[in-house]
Amino acid sequence: MSTEAPTSQPAPAPVPQSAGSSTGHAAYFHGAHNWFEGGHRRIGGPEAWLIWVLATTFVVWLFAIQTGYAVVSPDIQQDAGLTIGQIGLAASIYTWVFALVQFFSGALLDRFGSRPLMAIAVALVAIGAFLYAGTTNFGTLAAAQAVLAIGSSFGFVGAGYLGGKWFDAAKYGLMFGLVQTFASLGSAIGQPLILATLDNLSWQQLLVAFGSFGVILVVLFIAFVRNPAPEQGAPAAKHEGNVLVNILRDLGKGFSNVRVVLSSILAGASFGAMLAVGTLWGPRVMEARGAETDFATVLTALAWLGLAVGAPLVNVVSDRWGSRKWPAFYALVLQALAIALVIYLPKEGQGAALVLMFAIGFFAGGHMLGFTIAGEAVPGRLIGSASAIVNGVCFIIGGLLQSIPGQLLPDDADLADFQAALWLIPAVVAVGAIAALLISEKKPVPAA
Repeated sequence: MSTEAPTSQPAPAPVPQSAGSSTGHAAYFHGAHNWFEGGHRRIGGPEAWLIWVLATTFVVWLFAIQTGYAVVSPDIQQDAGLTIGQIGLAASIYTWVFALVQFFSGALLDRFGSRPLMAIAVALVAIGAFLYAGTTNFGTLAAAQAVLAIGSSFGFVGAGYLGGKWFDAAKYGLMFGLVQTFASLGSAIGQPLILATLDNLSWQQLLVAFGSFGVILVVLFIAFVRNPAPEQGAPAAKHEGNVLVNILRDLGKGFSNVRVVLSSILAGASFGAMLAVGTLWGPRVMEARGAETDFATVLTALAWLGLAVGAPLVNVVSDRWGSRKWPAFYALVLQALAIALVIYLPKEGQGAALVLMFAIGFFAGGHMLGFTIAGEAVPGRLIGSASAIVNGVCFIIGGLLQSIPGQLLPDDADLADFQAALWLIPAVVAVGAIAALLISEKKPVPAA
């Protein structure tokens, strides 16, 4: 995206300004107004990096709150007098609300831009944290989950949206991959840090601290986060008609795009499997082999660390190869193989599981190419909708792969039971690899 004035227009002659002249003051305040309202700024410049860092910080912060719920939920259950069923239902409320809002969040960003939507999203997550801190009954906890889910649905997609708007199109996949890297690192170290913090703070104090950080982040988002101005000479975007109808139309355009659908399948299969194996079934299988709980926790951390390395690297490899589909295909095939080995290793295969869990996360980095392919398959004005569709499918498949095997397992499951139920996970990843093969290699759609 060019940031220079069209060369066909002669530059106006400079007007001499005396110090303190009214014209000079007017020009100054006009420039300040343009900066605040969204005047033309350089793509990929210092402001772009500042906005990207803030968006990435938002993602890492909300991931930390989500991780924190898993740690503090037993204390919430005890202090609020809740049942384990209510704790699980509250987690399900988050899943349902997130899945519903996720598909609309990208379309809303496409229509209204990042200002003020991203600041509102950060504020909602902060409010959710404060509601957590004040939980005294199930109603408060359910409200906290719902509010947090609405705000969180703009997090990862919003970071990708801002990266797509503020950086050159060729860097879109890399910037999105780096967001996943920091989010994954946050997930890998979040639980140990939260557990250590709880030695000195109560869970209420910890959640108030999370919420207070969110208030600071809201102020920073209001002050700095906005979209770059349209390219000089480009027509202004038109948003006429009913808002909901237009959003549904934008989503329809995304779902009717074959490349967006296929990229959603490959990304959903890869990340969904990573989520299911990395956070639930991988550690459970190792426990069925006789591993200690601490060892299972290490396996979870290794999977997220692998994803942190693989997420940005796969886009670098893709750019070097000049291909999107083939790096995605090979990553999914190798991920499916690593998952199958974790599930079907002999009982004494705990040492190999360390390497394999890292490999599962590393090759799951291939799911980031789903966002890249979807972003290149649509005009720039639909990049938020396309990203939201991909992320929504990732979330849905991840939830299914976490829940369906549980329905197939007996109450007292042994290793053979796990191996009989978890074949579904590598099979889904194989379907994702087939989807990658079906994607046509095309040049990116122009941004207009």
